[in-house]
Amino acid sequence: MTDLNGKLISVLMGGPGNEREVSLKTAESVAQALRQLGAQVQEIDVRGPDFVLPAETWMAFNLIHGTFGEDGQLQAILEQRGVPYTGAGVEGSRIAFDKALTKQRFVAAGVPTPQSEMHDLSNEQAPALGLPCVSKPPREGSSVGVSICHSPQDWAKAVEQARQYGTHTLVEQFIQGRELTVGILGDQVLPIIHIEPVDGFYDIHNKYPWLAGKGKTRYHCPADLGPEVTARVQQAALQAFQSCGQNLVYGRVDVMLRQGDDAPFVLEINTIPGMTSSSLLPKAAAAVGIDFETLCLRIIELSQQARPF
Repeated sequence: MTDLNGKLISVLMGGPGNEREVSLKTAESVAQALRQLGAQVQEIDVRGPDFVLPAETWMAFNLIHGTFGEDGQLQAILEQRGVPYTGAGVEGSRIAFDKALTKQRFVAAGVPTPQSEMHDLSNEQAPALGLPCVSKPPREGSSVGVSICHSPQDWAKAVEQARQYGTHTLVEQFIQGRELTVGILGDQVLPIIHIEPVDGFYDIHNKYPWLAGKGKTRYHCPADLGPEVTARVQQAALQAFQSCGQNLVYGRVDVMLRQGDDAPFVLEINTIPGMTSSSLLPKAAAAVGIDFETLCLRIIELSQQARPF
């Protein structure tokens, strides 16, 4: 087990993207855990590429969700500076963050995933996939900008919203069923969590009620699934995770379990999942006896193994 006593870990938090407040909250929890493990911790509020790290930084613990922190940009800067960091590398981050690229990897690897198309937002007509469908900005996290469309009116609103995030949106076949997520640590697949929003779907309001001021979600960990379904979901999640690179280190894979036949459909990968009090990766780790401090240490050790220094 890695001894962190006296080692300086720079906790990178904030970022310039839409998930800044969630990142700041995540960093509070991780910084406290690292201090309890004996590390010296310097919290760095990153707002762009010109951030400054202490010269004696032993490792950067990257906790910037979404744009800049999770898409390979920050990873490239740290590698140029020769600073070790946690989580996926440059290429793995770039692929896993982009929902269109991950979809290509899923399809190539035979991962079960909803049918999809990239839709040019200059075209307001309904997508070729038809309705109902789901519209997602391809390069945002925490369900930012996601719309579920059951009617032409829903689609018109989705187009208007999606234009806030770019010129194209990823349109997916709508899967009716249970929302699941599967945490992964290296090659260890954690227990499945069933996510049950009290109202609507698992959008940013239901993910972070402390941030958005509304929303409520029930979490069931481990999910109440039979052994065969559990194995099928976990296998699909691991296959999806590995399809985007062998050194993603850790993350969370979101899956829909179709109503009626319990078929899993992988939606996306999060390579820097939340680590707040309401976050899902810590819940799944705790279910197999991995406490929060140990989880943080495991992330550091897996990152060292992926990129030895």
